[in-house]
Amino acid sequence: MSKTTRVISVSIPVSDVDAALAFYIDVLGCELVMDVEAWPGARYVEVLPPGSSVGIVLLPQDSEIPIAVRLGTTDAEEAHDRIRASGVELHNDEVLRWEGVEPMFSFEDPDGNGLVYLEDSSDQTPGE
Repeated sequence: MSKTTRVISVSIPVSDVDAALAFYIDVLGCELVMDVEAWPGARYVEVLPPGSSVGIVLLPQDSEIPIAVRLGTTDAEEAHDRIRASGVELHNDEVLRWEGVEPMFSFEDPDGNGLVYLEDSSDQTPGE
């Protein structure tokens, strides 16, 4: 059975990505991990706080990229099937497989909090 491996990142909504990026880097001392256009019009900016392995994703409030906690899983396909079978409504009918991105899908917990599972290729699986 697939398992959750770790928290990869947490996204937060921001009104101005550039201003937020400056704050997180210049004031909080975070380092820039990624600043890319995930698809046309969808900017994905991630910073990493000093000493942390969990990134903070700065997303415009109207972003199509989900505001969510991004979790690693050992097997995205099996996790997708298991979560769907539990009755949870998934945002993706199938696991998303985009070039250069780990297999992933999104859903919400019972309280409406956004979650994204990404197949975790790291060696940071707890308990191993």
